[in-house]
Amino acid sequence: MATDGKKLQPIIIKRIKKGGHAVHGGAWKIAYADFVTAMMAFFLLMWLLGSTAQGDLKGLSDYFNSPLKVALSGGSGAGNSTSVLTAGGTDLSRAAGQGKPPAATPPPTKKQIADAAKAEVAKQDSKRLATLQAKIEDLIANTPKLNDYRSQIRMEVTPDGLLIQIVDDQNRPMFASGSAVVKPYMRDILREIGAALNGVENRVSLAGHTDATPYSGGDRGYSNWELSADRANATRRELVAAGMPDDKLARVAGLAATSLLDEDNPKSPANRRISITIMTREAEERLLSSRPVVPPEAPAAAPQPVLPPASTPH
Repeated sequence: MATDGKKLQPIIIKRIKKGGHAVHGGAWKIAYADFVTAMMAFFLLMWLLGSTAQGDLKGLSDYFNSPLKVALSGGSGAGNSTSVLTAGGTDLSRAAGQGKPPAATPPPTKKQIADAAKAEVAKQDSKRLATLQAKIEDLIANTPKLNDYRSQIRMEVTPDGLLIQIVDDQNRPMFASGSAVVKPYMRDILREIGAALNGVENRVSLAGHTDATPYSGGDRGYSNWELSADRANATRRELVAAGMPDDKLARVAGLAATSLLDEDNPKSPANRRISITIMTREAEERLLSSRPVVPPEAPAAAPQPVLPPASTPH
């Protein structure tokens, strides 16, 4: 029976049930944020110290050692620094400090304005003349009548403007010998150039030139001066007939042999030429200002009454 009692004794199994962890607080987040903020402030401090001049650092050191003395005496460290640390000064109510204001730029003078306007006009003139030169060069290359006489047409940019010179040749003279009668090929050249000058805004100056050979019969009053002037005027008529406005002409002159193209050979045919200058605005103003002022004509005197002849005494 005793054995049976042991067998029937119940077996009790105890199982310990483990509970979950306690809920943690958020204090670590605040500590981490403070740490990140402190690192950022430390980084900014290092950057400011590295970008500040040595003299400004000394001024900051003096300011923190004796702030009242530096604030009252001014100088480096009291707000007059030129670095990024501009603050301080004797006026404690100012938050922006006593940095020196930038110097005001003085307004331009009348001379500066006039020089700037003149430079802009010269720039526009240079652009227009370069375009015109390219246009005439292209015209010469693509026009058979002009291309045959390319060697007699010379172009260059001078201080006065674009200079076009049509020079004479021993075998191809521009005018009849000793006269201002235009040769047919010369007329073709002038008509093409005149058409190209139709839309040009700049004024034009014409000049006729001869060589140093004296004109036969010059002792009777007609010389190279009259011949060069007549040839320049004949050139003017051809250019105007081609479409160039007559009011674009600023001067038509005969210079005879005073401005030789070939100075080593005064009687060279190249000295017999016509020069066409498309002037810059500056050259035009210089030319017009140099013209003499013609005084107004005095009024004609009133006619005196005609008295009858005195009678002859008998």
